[in-house]
Amino acid sequence: MNKNNPVKSLEEVFESIDTTMLKGFFGKLRTFLGPAYLISVGYMDPGNWATDIAGGSQFGYKLIWVLLLSSVMAILLQSLSARLGIVHGRDLAQASKEAYSSFVVVALYILAEIAIAACDLAEVLGMAIGLQLLFGIPMLWGVALTLLDTFFLLFLINHGMRRMEAFILALVSIVGVAFLLEMFLAKPDVGELMQGFMPSILNGTELYIAIGIIGATVMPHNLYLHSSLVQTRKFEKSEPKIREAIKFNMIDSVVALNLAFFVNVSLLVLAAATFYRRGMYGVVGIKDAHQFLEPLLGTQWAPMLFAVALLAAGQSSTLTGTLAGQVVMEGYLNLRIQPWIRRIITRLMAIIPAAITIALFGERATEQLLILSQVVLSLQLGFAVIPLIHFVSDRQRMGKFIIGPITKAFSWLAAGIIVVLNAKLVIDEINGWLLEGVHPWAVKFAAVPLASGACVLLLFITFRPFAQRLLKKAAHSPHRAQALGDIFSPASYSRVAIAVDFSEVDGQAIRHALSLCHAKAKILIIHVVESAGAIVLGQETGDYETLQDKNLLERYQSFIGERGFEASTFLGFGNPKHVIPEIVNEFGADLLVMGAHGHTILKDILFGTTVDKVRHRVNIPVFIVKDRHTQPTPPVE
Repeated sequence: MNKNNPVKSLEEVFESIDTTMLKGFFGKLRTFLGPAYLISVGYMDPGNWATDIAGGSQFGYKLIWVLLLSSVMAILLQSLSARLGIVHGRDLAQASKEAYSSFVVVALYILAEIAIAACDLAEVLGMAIGLQLLFGIPMLWGVALTLLDTFFLLFLINHGMRRMEAFILALVSIVGVAFLLEMFLAKPDVGELMQGFMPSILNGTELYIAIGIIGATVMPHNLYLHSSLVQTRKFEKSEPKIREAIKFNMIDSVVALNLAFFVNVSLLVLAAATFYRRGMYGVVGIKDAHQFLEPLLGTQWAPMLFAVALLAAGQSSTLTGTLAGQVVMEGYLNLRIQPWIRRIITRLMAIIPAAITIALFGERATEQLLILSQVVLSLQLGFAVIPLIHFVSDRQRMGKFIIGPITKAFSWLAAGIIVVLNAKLVIDEINGWLLEGVHPWAVKFAAVPLASGACVLLLFITFRPFAQRLLKKAAHSPHRAQALGDIFSPASYSRVAIAVDFSEVDGQAIRHALSLCHAKAKILIIHVVESAGAIVLGQETGDYETLQDKNLLERYQSFIGERGFEASTFLGFGNPKHVIPEIVNEFGADLLVMGAHGHTILKDILFGTTVDKVRHRVNIPVFIVKDRHTQPTPPVE
């Protein structure tokens, strides 16, 4: 890829929606809404169904907090993905290709393809199960039929992003309405449901299902896809418009992913209220859930709504999965092939393992395969999340749009949760295989090396940017030559503040200030009364020192005015370290001139040195003058 002129992400729909035509908040918002709804379908795909049903039937409402945590993490990470695409103009795959060596790029590409295959596998199985439940089609035939929706995606995308987004939104609405009705039929215990939002310690099967839920909710392929889909919007690349695009895409993400959260909670609550409450802990699959809904809820509508929602979820999520495959291949490999070929390849990567599983182990094995696909997805998350956080934290890429320290802290916390949970799962699984004696040679010479290699790669992409910054700082020369710019034009300031203390240094301060002004400059003469009465009473003090200082300021103003400058005065009260910066900033000065002394030793002890404090509280040049008795003080008598 040419880094200066990269291939456009999803070029056939790149900047195909003009956001500059409509005005007003809601008009603008309407043009930006859409990408997150395509992303949200990945958060309610059949893989989520399997993990949510398994979690609800086995543990009741206990894992609702895991869903909430996953949803919050999803909103955060998807917003980072959208920010990368909007600001940097690259999708996550393109940015990774620019950042890493060829070896790392190939490794990340393979892992991304595994994640997409795992995601597509869940969608294929979900579609096949939905077809079987509604029409009685055998699973193997249903898996084969899912190849056809690849061509349906081609039809949609050729008719524009807006039509595809509308179609996806219609399918998502079907899923949402179906589960809203299911919730009414199930009548969950609200008190127990609310307790499910309280976090608890997880072990064994609970942890396995929880990691599956995280993998099913926060999906790596969605991070690649979102950074690409936001680039379908055309907007002015100025700072205000970029901030506007970030804001509207954040709204898009929050609304869409909260809808996905509702669907996932509805599934888990349905399983808990229907199966767990009756002691049916073995209902861990979609087919079982469908079979028992009618007798338990007492209506034939329950299983029908369930099957229709499953079919809609599978169809919608398969469209986004194939788009993600195109983004990953083009971004990492810069390989552009015919869209229909790319989508058939993506679909075959899911159909083949599904067909082999059904042929060898029967249709019942597909339920466990669904949950396994979500665990595999979760294991891939770190390899997408960690580069993403590094990219949006890099000022060279993002400029002033880098994420702030609070967002960065929560992003790394989310990444840490994902990596730690996955590491525990991998270690537990490998130890379990070794203790049970399951293919020990395969575990020792295949599983352990692969896990170790993945760990090394993850550590590399995590700490490499930090190490690069440290090395760059160590190699940086503190005396590197800088471009000096224009150093011959005389300085000429238009708004100059002069802080005076009625000492002999005032003459030098005023002389230097006038020499740096242009003829029409505005000058403000500042003095701060520091008497005890002034500190306590402020402007209400009327002591002799205050009256005398006011008179002296007017003499200075007259002296400067006689030389053709526009001068004004300000008499402050209290601590000069606070008063001077405040009035200077309010005046809008572009230069401050101060004397280097003026306090007696006693006042220095009481109040501190004024000059040093003031210069750190203004963002303009400060000219510090030391009295050398080379010029008389302006006459004040």
